[in-house]
Amino acid sequence: MPTTLAHAKVRAGSHSHPARLVLPVAPHVNARSRFAPSVKTMPAMVPTEAIAWLDRTLVEGVAVDTVEIFGPGDPLATPEPTMEILRLLRQKYPDLKLFISTLGLYGDLYAQALADNGVSQITVLVDAVDPEIVNKLYAWIRPGKRTVPLAKAAEILLSEQATAIAAFKRVGMAVTIRSTVYPGVNNGHIEEIARQVASLGAEMMTIIPCLPGGEEQESPPVPDKKLMQSLRGLAAKHITIVDAPQAEGSGKPSQSTTAFDESSFAAMIPRPSRERPNVAVVSSNGMDVDLHLGQAHRVMIYGPREDGLPCLLKTRLVPEAGGGGSRWERLSEILSDCFVLLAASAGDNPRTILRDRGIGVLITDGNIEGTVDVLYGGGKKSKCRDQRLKA
Repeated sequence: MPTTLAHAKVRAGSHSHPARLVLPVAPHVNARSRFAPSVKTMPAMVPTEAIAWLDRTLVEGVAVDTVEIFGPGDPLATPEPTMEILRLLRQKYPDLKLFISTLGLYGDLYAQALADNGVSQITVLVDAVDPEIVNKLYAWIRPGKRTVPLAKAAEILLSEQATAIAAFKRVGMAVTIRSTVYPGVNNGHIEEIARQVASLGAEMMTIIPCLPGGEEQESPPVPDKKLMQSLRGLAAKHITIVDAPQAEGSGKPSQSTTAFDESSFAAMIPRPSRERPNVAVVSSNGMDVDLHLGQAHRVMIYGPREDGLPCLLKTRLVPEAGGGGSRWERLSEILSDCFVLLAASAGDNPRTILRDRGIGVLITDGNIEGTVDVLYGGGKKSKCRDQRLKA
């Protein structure tokens, strides 16, 4: 039976202002900024975990009236979990407002399905409408399953964003553009972005400053308030300018917004125990989590060495395909000392069997070292040199 938000608020005894909750269920990215801050990427929630988190948030008294699907990857890079979480939200909380934020690649293919699943507003991330500026902003763009040369990918991105905006409008969704200002790169281009996206039907635009970059890269300076005010004034000639939610990405609720709280999410991630101190990873190259669990022949086992730093300890063979659920039951025995398994994707059956036997399955396409560090609490100042592999 559907749960209305009115019922949820009564159960929670909530007297807070309506809030927005961001659910990070997208496991994969389809582009990488040259100036991304040096932060460790959290694994994506699977849809059932996201629903459980929303349930808990409501019970704790937060009067959520809007859910945004965004992060840690792009919701349309892997549309299956996005459509699944939307379906679950529609079933359980039919009066929630549902938003999506996306780069927009191939958005026209999913526009009707998003609208059919209740998405009323979509934010398209547009930082340039000139391929030369796109080249300066992105390290790589992956329009499909393969990375193409950046110059070609930039042209594809701009074409797809324009097509997506038109498609989103055609199915009745409100379209907001979010542009990030990188001084010296695209600050002279913001008005042109506003002019072009308005001509495509976008109704609103949010202009936000870039964040400080990583310590090991040359990044644009953070724009000052005077520059931001000037750019918003120029863009306002063409499109309605709206403020970014005050709590965007911080987890600190304002009167209208509560964004994805990384500390709350971190509390839901499996953690090591004395009985299960290790992490299992499937990978084709030993550096990235890039394999479907069903395709893996080996798992890499990470765990703490004597000084406490997590290291690659050994590899173990995955049972051969066939046998249905018995394959994953045997794998759970092989991984009896592991509290979690990292994979680029995994079916519902293996996830359920492993979870019931004490092994969480997290879906991510992140770097192994960084993701493992997150699972062990992060903040490691020393880097572990992997031990020689042992089968």
